[in-house]
Amino acid sequence: MTTHPTVETVGTAAARHRVRVLGDPAGPVLLLVHGFGTDQHAWDRVLPALLDGHRVVLLDQAGAGGFDPAAYDRERYSTLDGYAADLVAVCEELDLHDVVVVGHSVSSMIAARAALRAPERFAQVVMVAPSARYTDDAATGYEGGFSDEDVAELLDSLDHNYLSWTATVAPMLMGNADRPELGEEFTGAMRQLHPGTARDFARATFTTDSRELLTRVSTPTVVLQCRDDALAVDSAVREVAARLPHATLVALDASGHCPHVSAPAATAAAVLAHLPGRP
Repeated sequence: MTTHPTVETVGTAAARHRVRVLGDPAGPVLLLVHGFGTDQHAWDRVLPALLDGHRVVLLDQAGAGGFDPAAYDRERYSTLDGYAADLVAVCEELDLHDVVVVGHSVSSMIAARAALRAPERFAQVVMVAPSARYTDDAATGYEGGFSDEDVAELLDSLDHNYLSWTATVAPMLMGNADRPELGEEFTGAMRQLHPGTARDFARATFTTDSRELLTRVSTPTVVLQCRDDALAVDSAVREVAARLPHATLVALDASGHCPHVSAPAATAAAVLAHLPGRP
């Protein structure tokens, strides 16, 4: 694996987000954006398949991994827009163009926002296990998988006992009960987060409705759907694909909410098979 680190001048976006650039420096750009509860190392299992012929950019989102804690701003990160602005800032600083941005879970919606902010930077969005709204909406018949009461209870539990919350939630999201080590790995990753920043990200994640926003995304988008996903339920994933003007829905041979961890070969193959310019 060849590493081409960015110049991490203090105060730059690359430094704030502990950006790493791997692979072919002249290749097409893949920007991998981790979801809630993890950092850039969540992508480690798919990297070997993606590096050949591609310039792969990884980062730690606000509050995760090596993100500079001095740069954390609670107001900025109270909405998904703050995270999207970070992605655009990294792309601008590194002068990235024709970017394929791959977002997992809530970062699918962050990637969509980034594409709306700077459409000239992005060639494609890949959404891994996305949902535009996690709560049901009786007025429209939308099924997000959770009631308002479910989400309120989830956030309250996170507030009161973060360690206990991670022990319950991480294995549920990972799925694949026959491979408990994956759930344990996810639990450990969640516990690396500062509980305060985790609460901010969780609230932004579970209280945001991105359905209308998706209708304005002109960037071609690939939506990767998993079986038995406890968070991004089938109806919600299909709704994401239906609302996007230029979407391709792909059913992965994977279960649970984290296919890049539980089924990295299938996830990488789906990303590569649908890159712009592929026949």
